[in-house]
Amino acid sequence: MIEARPLIVRLRNFVGDTVLSLPALRLLAQHGYRLELVGKGWARELLEAEGWALHVRPKDLRGRIAQLRELRRRCRAGDAGFDQRSNTLLLPYAFSAALDARLAGLQAEGHASDGRSWLMKRSHPRREDRHVLVEYWELACDFLGIEAEPPGDIGMQVSAAQREQARALLAAHGIAPGRFVLICPFANGRVELLDRSWPAFPDFVQRLRARDQQVVIVPGPAEVEGARQLYPEATRLEEVALGVYNALLQEAGVVVANDTGPAHMAAGVGARLISVLGPTDPARWAPWGSTVTVLRRWPEWPGAAEVLSAVDQALP
Repeated sequence: MIEARPLIVRLRNFVGDTVLSLPALRLLAQHGYRLELVGKGWARELLEAEGWALHVRPKDLRGRIAQLRELRRRCRAGDAGFDQRSNTLLLPYAFSAALDARLAGLQAEGHASDGRSWLMKRSHPRREDRHVLVEYWELACDFLGIEAEPPGDIGMQVSAAQREQARALLAAHGIAPGRFVLICPFANGRVELLDRSWPAFPDFVQRLRARDQQVVIVPGPAEVEGARQLYPEATRLEEVALGVYNALLQEAGVVVANDTGPAHMAAGVGARLISVLGPTDPARWAPWGSTVTVLRRWPEWPGAAEVLSAVDQALP
């Protein structure tokens, strides 16, 4: 049996991008690479069930270079040819990602962007008019020198332990798996200075509760107060690890979400998802998968009644 070759992969800094990169990461693993992922601290929880090694990236330049040099040393110890081949793949487009790799003595590949090609062993074109998942997939194909079609579903893994924790959490709040609506109403950032948050979300939740429908919200640390003020009718599950959040999304009857990281998580684990989009371009950023329904009427937003109708159709 041939031992897998180590490959350092720098992840993006956003939850949605990390989920959308999963098919590309699996493709690399299927072609004989042992992935050494470098990313944000939350990525360890998010990808826990995937089984890959994940190294939390330091914030300061000196710490980042030291980490990558140590990873290089470990990889060389088990692979004599590590320094003679491309040994690092950069998913971020930023100049700094290529500079970090170069200063650490790594042979990196990535997209030819931000004037950084001279820092890498090889650069690849960033093709136009692609969904972001396809961008990452094609970068992995270019790295491997193959042509292949991306999968129709992401198939993000959820562990038995994560599923057990999620079900215990639901039981503690008297929530029945498979019938509740999980909402993801917060969307950080803007698209061309326009808000990505569906303005009818509070009205929609009030209508759900008026029908005695169980509604669950899982706010992040910076979203707790907003959840309390805007969605007092919903059951709040706070301080939930991202891997357990994946399991909660999978246990929901339907998930209703803005353009936000948890929407991509929901699609990734195969949850029934209603994705309510405004200025976001669905051709690039819609959640990926066969269980996703996208509602978009831009420059208008879908109304609460339309989304309620979609919920009724989606609930088992």
